[in-house]
Amino acid sequence: MTIKKRFLRPSTVACAFLCSVSAGVVCQPITAKSFTIEQVMSSPFPSELTAAKQGSTVAWVFNLKGAANVWVAAGPSFAPHQVTQYQGDNGQPIASLQLTPDGKTVVYARGTEVNAVGRSANSTTDPQQPKQQVWAADIGKGVPRLLGDMGCAYEGCEDIKISPNGKWAVWAAKQELWIAPISGAVKAKQLTDLQGDVSTPQWSPDSKRLVMDVNRKDHSLIVIADLTGDSVQAYHYVAPSVDRDMFPHWSPDGKSVIFIRTPGFEDKRPLIPVRTITWSLWVGDAQTYKAQSIWKSGSQSRDSLPNFAETSLHFGAGNRIVFDSEQDGWSHLYSIAATGGEPVLLTPGDFSIEDSSLSADRKNVLFSSNQDDIDRRHLWSVSIAGGKAQSALTKGETIEWTPVETGDGKSVLCLGSTATTPALVYQVANGKRELVTKNALSKDFPSAQLVVPKQVIFKSEDGYTIHGQLFMPKGQTKPGPGLIYTHGGPPRQMLLGFNYLDYYHYAYAENEYLASLGFTVLSVNYRLGIMYGHDFRMAPNTVWRGAAEYKDVLAGAKYLQSLPTVDPNRIGLWGGSYGGFLTAMGLARNSDIFKAGVDYHGVHDWEVFLPDWEEGATSAPDLKEAKKLAWESSPDSSVSRWKSPVLLIQGDDDRNVPFSQTVDLAQRLRDNHVPFEQIVYPDEIHDFLLWKDFIHSYQATAQFFQQHLSEGK
Repeated sequence: MTIKKRFLRPSTVACAFLCSVSAGVVCQPITAKSFTIEQVMSSPFPSELTAAKQGSTVAWVFNLKGAANVWVAAGPSFAPHQVTQYQGDNGQPIASLQLTPDGKTVVYARGTEVNAVGRSANSTTDPQQPKQQVWAADIGKGVPRLLGDMGCAYEGCEDIKISPNGKWAVWAAKQELWIAPISGAVKAKQLTDLQGDVSTPQWSPDSKRLVMDVNRKDHSLIVIADLTGDSVQAYHYVAPSVDRDMFPHWSPDGKSVIFIRTPGFEDKRPLIPVRTITWSLWVGDAQTYKAQSIWKSGSQSRDSLPNFAETSLHFGAGNRIVFDSEQDGWSHLYSIAATGGEPVLLTPGDFSIEDSSLSADRKNVLFSSNQDDIDRRHLWSVSIAGGKAQSALTKGETIEWTPVETGDGKSVLCLGSTATTPALVYQVANGKRELVTKNALSKDFPSAQLVVPKQVIFKSEDGYTIHGQLFMPKGQTKPGPGLIYTHGGPPRQMLLGFNYLDYYHYAYAENEYLASLGFTVLSVNYRLGIMYGHDFRMAPNTVWRGAAEYKDVLAGAKYLQSLPTVDPNRIGLWGGSYGGFLTAMGLARNSDIFKAGVDYHGVHDWEVFLPDWEEGATSAPDLKEAKKLAWESSPDSSVSRWKSPVLLIQGDDDRNVPFSQTVDLAQRLRDNHVPFEQIVYPDEIHDFLLWKDFIHSYQATAQFFQQHLSEGK
């Protein structure tokens, strides 16, 4: 669908758009009580923390006000050093950051994945179309050299892998693998020529072979390629079958590969019942290409392929394999001998693991979890052999994620935050963390003015226990306006502090800003979210099958209405993506409760998504019933009951939720005489690339709620 771009970028028209729909509204500037949205959004967001295989060098990406750059540090002092020098709010993210084994060169992808017509995002509307490209830079010189174009076709596809000898970089693009010398002596060339979509490349320890996943739609295969330099000499299929094989890894000695197998495509399968995706662990011989199953899941819902299956699969020392399973109701790490046998539970308890990585000697797993602190993250270490208690690396009222151990095994670093301190880089030792990026925060970052959100727990009408974070305005003495915030995903969790994902890190900052303006904000971790157990994440009758999670939003509103500092007649809600869907649900179904809302790139009609999101939907015997159920679970089906004003915000190059979802909703609102306002960002994507678009949207959100939830409205 082609959208004609007839809109000015909103930052050029100030607050004029707010008066464009509702006549008579006077635009008033937003005046924060103690800080501005620019100040609370001024910190550089760190990501992509990685360590070299040798020595003590680590690298990460800092995104400062829209300019993403690579930084490095080396032990024992870990003094930060900026490698690249990209300037300005340029809309070019950096991902898949890697260090060569010797720690002397960084390799990374810059730019965004391509959309359906093969174009990378151009949020700055540059006359020269940007490309997603692979770059390398020596950390001492910092002058990037182009290795080649990437052009991934789907979100999160960046997957650069550096050969163990440090000579080659390989990545997936245009459904094949591409290879380039890290020296930049020659540009990248296509390495593979295989039927299907090639992904997840992994180098053998001797740098002479690659293992990869080849997706052929109804089944997928594990392929080993023999290399001579930058050319393939032979392909070998590992135990090919009618099933889907994925996430291959080499053993440390290069003699075998491990992978996960799930069932292949099944035609004419009913849509409405939720399907359990059973799975098994396989070990393949890298010489004979035969494989055997060493572990199989059960057939119940909790046995389904877990959320962190890909990132939690490791081949460790002692010929042991680490994997994630929710078989006891929680996402836990297990280890098993590569020859099979009984798995060992490494992380017992009522909590879930998230990030995990192997120690330098491959004997331990470092991981983040919400053990003993369900609405935060802390770091732990455990032996992959089992039999030893977990060791807490951090604890207290802080939040930590992405643990990495340096190649020399002497140091552990991570990313971390608190309720009033944004994400930064830390070194972890003796149960404490020490700030590495000491000078990263601007002097006017308003830590002292931020509120510490309170953990609140309440029940939904059907008995689910719901966790939330309550932002109370300082000095609140009389009833004021209240807001519900709902995250996207939905497999996400908002925390009692700055979040570990940039999109929600910024949303946390906005909730702090709204609290500074006098709004009591309740962030609701509704069912479908992670870290509260499998049964919570996979609750029945949710999403297009009934939208039961909306009950948790209503429960949050009821909780807000019970607070003496909240006027029960002045409650609004906001959120993005899945949170935008729940915002629209609140306004469509309960305008009597929710008096205003801000819907960022939300889903409004589930029926449209069935053919793309549910495999085999077009041949399903219950397709008619599924379409009816999906429609009835959508905000669009209740537009006739929608009375409250809404602000719609979306970029028209959104690759996650089609822009047509907002276009269609706007027409329905017009037909039903519902007051709405809009911000359209031409060429912007789902997770905004430009810092100024976040700033403008968040200012507009606060302005909108001030206008519609003020006393007397």
